[in-house]
Order: sequence, then C-alpha cells, then structure tokens
Amino acid sequence: MKKLALPAALSVAATPAFAATGPFFSLGNTDFIVLIAFIVFVAVLVYFKVPGLIVGLLDKRADGIKSELEEAKALREDAQALLASYERKQKEVQAQADRIVESAKAEAAAAAEQAKVDLQASITRRLAAAEEQIASAEASAVKDVRDTAITAAVSAAREVIAKQMTDAKAAELTEKSIEEAKTRLN
Repeated sequence: MKKLALPAALSVAATPAFAATGPFFSLGNTDFIVLIAFIVFVAVLVYFKVPGLIVGLLDKRADGIKSELEEAKALREDAQALLASYERKQKEVQAQADRIVESAKAEAAAAAEQAKVDLQASITRRLAAAEEQIASAEASAVKDVRDTAITAAVSAAREVIAKQMTDAKAAELTEKSIEEAKTRLN
C-alpha cells in the first residue's frame, strides 16, 4: 500500500486538479475520475506483480548483459593471449629466418673461398702442364736440330772424305779397321 500512497499523493497535489470547477470528490469532476482510474490501474499492476516482473526482467536483462560482458572479456583475453602467442611465434620464425640467412651467407662465403682455392689449383696445374709441354717441345726441337746437324755433318763429312779418299787410302783404312777389330774381339 505504501507504493500506492505516493502516486495518489502526487496526483492530489497536482496543479491541474485545482483548476477543475466544482467539488473535487464528485463523479462529475473528470479529474477525480482520471485519478480513480489511475489508482485502479496502479492497483491492478501491483496485484498482478507487474513491477516485480518488470524488475525481474530488468534484472534478467542486466544479468544477461553482465554475462555477455564477462564472455566478451574472456574472449578479449583469449584474443590477447592468441595475439601474444602469434607475436612470439613470429619472433621465433624471424629469428630462425635470420639464422638461415646467416648460415646461407656463411656457406656462400665458404663456397666462394673454396672456388678461389680450386681455381688457383687449376691455374697452377695448367701452368705446370703448359711448362711441361714447352719443355717437351723445346727438347723435341733441340733433338730435331741435333739430328739435322748430325745428318748435315755426316753428309758434309762424306763429301769431304769422298773427295780426299783414294783407293790406296781406302785399302789402308780397311786393313787398319780389321786389325783393330781383331784386337778388340780377342
């Protein structure tokens, strides 16, 4: 009943109620009829516990909003944890990529150094082979020159001997050669 007393007191104290003509508490006064209808309406609402239902619905709605906020907060925390996890994984992948790049650079440098060493060894082998070919060609040329010189000397000696040789000298040389061969063979 306390809940009804306040609206009733407010409606009696309302300024438009004093503006009506005639006595206030008569059925001819429309303001009084509106007041009675309002009081009956509020009484019906209280009787059927509508304010409690409305408060219950509002509480239920507040609880729903509160649970949605808690769920949103939990989802936000999960999202932050997932973001931190992805950031950590990204840093790990970046570090791994940096290590791979450094390793590749080191391997490339080692391969370049090895290529330099191999090239130097190849150049040294080719120079040695070229020097060997030059020495062989030089020896062959010297041998050819000697053979040609010997052939020319023998030819020249034959001509000189042929010009100076007589039959008597030839017979004498032949005898000396036979004697010399006999002494050597014995």
